[in-house]
Amino acid sequence: MNALGRHIIVEFYDCKPELLNDVVYIENNMVGAAEKAGATVINSTFHHFAPIGVSGVVVIQESHLAIHTWPEYGYAAVDLFTCGETVNPWVSYNFLKEAFKAEHGSAVEMRRGETSLLIRKDYDVSQLRHQRTDADGSPLRTKDIWFTERNDNIALSLKHAGDKLYEKKSPFQKVEIYDTYAYGNMLTLDGMVMTTEKDEYVYHEMISHIPSLTHPNPKRALVIGGGDGGTVRELLRHSSYDEVVMVEIDEAVVEASKEFLPSIASALDHPKLSLRIDDGIKYVKETKGEAFDIVIVDSTDPVGPGEGLFTETFYRDVHRILKKDGIMVTQSESPRFNVKVFKEIFDCYGSIYGKENVHTYLAHIPTYPTGMWSFSYCSKGQANPLTTIDEDRRTEFLANNKLSYYNKEVHTAAFALPNFVKDILGK
Repeated sequence: MNALGRHIIVEFYDCKPELLNDVVYIENNMVGAAEKAGATVINSTFHHFAPIGVSGVVVIQESHLAIHTWPEYGYAAVDLFTCGETVNPWVSYNFLKEAFKAEHGSAVEMRRGETSLLIRKDYDVSQLRHQRTDADGSPLRTKDIWFTERNDNIALSLKHAGDKLYEKKSPFQKVEIYDTYAYGNMLTLDGMVMTTEKDEYVYHEMISHIPSLTHPNPKRALVIGGGDGGTVRELLRHSSYDEVVMVEIDEAVVEASKEFLPSIASALDHPKLSLRIDDGIKYVKETKGEAFDIVIVDSTDPVGPGEGLFTETFYRDVHRILKKDGIMVTQSESPRFNVKVFKEIFDCYGSIYGKENVHTYLAHIPTYPTGMWSFSYCSKGQANPLTTIDEDRRTEFLANNKLSYYNKEVHTAAFALPNFVKDILGK
């Protein structure tokens, strides 16, 4: 060969879209393509971008293989570069064309570093080499596979082990669990982070204990959504409850959480829990009036199956099924990330409960967009999150339960809103 390397620029058309959106599948096959061609793999780094698209590179001792995908077009752009004569990049081309189920592909090969144009320099590299190796002397292989949730303006990336622990396309959404290095097992729905083992307690403690400790005597609670089980786990720490009803639309979320998030889903078989796989909107609409002391809307973002949980009609139905001294608490988005929905939710609740009975509070959840997240506390009766708490009951509860986030001081501080949040809410 009269060149230092062979470089093939590849375009694959009419591929299977679901394959081009699967970062684990793509990484496995890009590595497989390198190995099939006889290359020595040094490192693989891949990112999945929510909702669609994968970028990645396999670094080989002989150079690299790189890819970016557009699943919505069934298109993948691939770059195959090999040095020397021992690795044939066309073997990788054929491997990937089959792996991505491409209807057709195009490629052009360039010879890189024409030897007739090169002059070897007098440069001693022997003292510069410092290469980590495995016990057998082969180059040490590393792998960096990243999950990325992003929109047009913000992104969160988490490195994971490279294999999905759970993946199912339910009738409602795509349910996945990843083993992340920083946050443990992580549940995502349609590419959006729902909860992780490491920081889940913030959300679940704050959405559960504030209403439970400010209601005078909660006996019956309803949770809409919350299929991971964290909210009902926290509610059932309170001995006053005779029954907690959880209505989750997607059985796959419950299934995945029981198997791979057992610390979060630990109460899903609790004798006081009535778990129903059903449409929460339908359940609330069909429930008789004044049936619950507390209703918690533990919903996803206002897209997909969670979209209907962000309507005035639904919230008026929740108001109807609350007892006279009942409390509704919802997750109400981020005042930094989703300002429009955050403001609309507050105004909607105010029109139903009266603005004086709607209280916004904040918590800090690292894996949610911007890290600042809000909850809304809505009182049908006289309950107030700052003035109607039974201090003796709270003191006893905290002494008997080792919590990770909620305490007396955090409870009060959560309702102290920054000025920019007050401005959004018109306070």
